[in-house]
Amino acid sequence: MSAIVSDASTITIPLVPPFPLDTPRAGASVHLRFEDVTQDGRLVLEALPNALGPAVWRGLLAKDPMPARFFEQGIIPILSRFVLEGHPGPISANATVEAQGTFRLSRAEDGRFMVDMWADLYGKIGRTHGKTDRDGERILAGRILAEHVLTRPFAPPEQRRVTSLDFPGAPTDLPSRPAPPAYDAIASVPAGATPLEPGRSPDPVPVVFGLVHTDSNMHVNSLVYLRLFEEAALRRFSALGKGSVVLGRTLDIAYRKPCFAGQTVRVVQQAFEHQGRLGIAAVLVEDEDVASAETLARAKPHAYVRITFDR
Repeated sequence: MSAIVSDASTITIPLVPPFPLDTPRAGASVHLRFEDVTQDGRLVLEALPNALGPAVWRGLLAKDPMPARFFEQGIIPILSRFVLEGHPGPISANATVEAQGTFRLSRAEDGRFMVDMWADLYGKIGRTHGKTDRDGERILAGRILAEHVLTRPFAPPEQRRVTSLDFPGAPTDLPSRPAPPAYDAIASVPAGATPLEPGRSPDPVPVVFGLVHTDSNMHVNSLVYLRLFEEAALRRFSALGKGSVVLGRTLDIAYRKPCFAGQTVRVVQQAFEHQGRLGIAAVLVEDEDVASAETLARAKPHAYVRITFDR
């Protein structure tokens, strides 16, 4: 097997923690859409979560009896956070990416039961059109952590939070993990960064959700948010004279409450520079929340995000 190579000059401290040592593993092929690979051969961030289906949901959880026991109790893992890293290429849009995945059931320090999923995506250097002098070398193309909270989404509101696993066959002696970061900690300018504007302000373009944005869970799909935040960031960078020929390379997003077809929402964001990279810290709110500083201060965002970009 070829060595895994990467361009360390374009990678900062990784956001995604390493795989746990004592969890099951599965490998799977991830087939790319043509639009998943940029003109310079890098994977877009929204392509990375596609590895979780074949490598974790179908590769591991479909063979594990525990999800069926949870489902019998009305308990479902609900996505609450993505952490993504995009790594250098180039890879061909005609290639198949290989993923290694794992998962862990644990209890967070705040009492919530979590299902964390990891996937690392590997490709081979190449181009959609033409060749490179490194064709065939194996590279790390991207990494993902997906956090899910065990919830009873169809129960009455006061019964939705899972506070114990006390049914027959429930797992015991679960490992512990830190609580997820606070929402506002995610949607904030990182320590040591230079803000490019005094604070968060609304993007001028409202986002109108329709059926095209939804999935079978009856709400806006989680991957839709990644694209709309990145596009809003490009508009902000351009307005600030920083240019828009950049690509999101790290992303941390927390989902607080879903959006639905028919809603109109607005990105509220602040641009910054950190370690030579552009970035944004942003939230997604209802369109009417941006009517004034007072309504914005009272807003309860749907999602919180921080993205950094490379040229």
